[in-house]
Amino acid sequence: MDLLPPKPDQLVSAATNVAHKVLYGGLADLRPMPRTLIDDGELREVYHYRPAARVVESGDPILLVTPLAAPALCFDLRRGCSLVEHFVTRGRRTYLVEYGQVSFRNRKLGMEHWVDEVLPAAINAVSDHAGGRPVHVIGWSLGGIFAMLTAADQPTLPIASLTVVGSPVDVRKVPLVAPMRPLLNLTEGRGGITRAYQALGGIPTPLVKWAFQLASVQKMVTKPLAVATHLDDADYLAQIEAVDRFMANMIAYPGRSFGQLYHRMIKGNALVEGSMPFGDRSIELSDIVAPVLVFGGATDGIAPIKAVKAVVPLLTGSAEVRFEIVPGGHLGMLTGRAARDSTWRVMDEWIEKWSSSSPGPTAKKSTAKKASTKKATSKKPAAKKSPAKKRTAKKAAPKKTTAAKKRTAKKTSGGPESIGANPVRRYGSAGSRSLGS
Repeated sequence: MDLLPPKPDQLVSAATNVAHKVLYGGLADLRPMPRTLIDDGELREVYHYRPAARVVESGDPILLVTPLAAPALCFDLRRGCSLVEHFVTRGRRTYLVEYGQVSFRNRKLGMEHWVDEVLPAAINAVSDHAGGRPVHVIGWSLGGIFAMLTAADQPTLPIASLTVVGSPVDVRKVPLVAPMRPLLNLTEGRGGITRAYQALGGIPTPLVKWAFQLASVQKMVTKPLAVATHLDDADYLAQIEAVDRFMANMIAYPGRSFGQLYHRMIKGNALVEGSMPFGDRSIELSDIVAPVLVFGGATDGIAPIKAVKAVVPLLTGSAEVRFEIVPGGHLGMLTGRAARDSTWRVMDEWIEKWSSSSPGPTAKKSTAKKASTKKATSKKPAAKKSPAKKRTAKKAAPKKTTAAKKRTAKKTSGGPESIGANPVRRYGSAGSRSLGS
């Protein structure tokens, strides 16, 4: 909409939108997609989204993994900009795991609770509910990191593929954190932040909301002007409303989990080398055998492209690694208006490519077998690695075409910067200029 002078049709549309918002409370269709609880436990609720009318579910199931602190609204933002709605209306078996409200009594739960219990239980529950089929796991932000750590720690889980959306692995590349890291390390674990989260038993909801807003401070400042210039755009205003509702529903961090994130990732940048210590063991990302699709957002301030792409060279054991840059910020790349024709389309291609045509139990068995073979290979002495490798290569013969494609892609785009990238598809950042995009 042109502020000076506005066109007559823009004035009519703007007046209609303002009247609708005043009289009916908003323009966004915020009805949640219908769902049914199929499994639960401590800070674990697994839901199955009911099939759309006159649509028959088919194929391998999809499990959406929410991050800590963010509501599951990230996957079901509003009608027309809901990843859940996108999958359900296409007949895909769609599931979600969320964690409910975190309280002071959950303060002793660490990240291992999600890696050892929540996600493995959710993946198995979804596979069983879908008739034993392998599961396509999609994790956003910290949900993507949890998904990768779980897949690396338990490679025999029935996972068909992993999709990681805006998950920062190299925290040094995050502009908000990088300047503070030297100062944080001076405290050696005895700083004010540590004492504060220990006393509070975690990070309460208001602080979580404030931190998320801080990462998008520029968009928050320019938001009034953006709204004023889009008063004639009902879809834009509806997206703003949906994002505001998302922000209002942030959830607290459990104390021990936040402590681990703060000390290991923000201060220690633990994942940059591809491993994360958990008690008496270390989880290696190179142990992931499932194919992995990684998304970076063109204007993501929380998980910039370089921070996300750092995971690509670490996934050496994966069947295939693909990296895509798509329009939008941290939330927008997942469920913004531009995501409909970029992120979601790539997800559809990826899921189709790695879906099993065989019955569920058989597919589940073959996934486990592949993981076992890899584990056995890694345990053999150095002198005997050659025969094991040959046998593995023989089993993986059908994937030669994929490997060849990867080599070609590498050559075409030139240099290590393009590892895992799609050499053909390019998405512009048009449409990601706003908070709602």
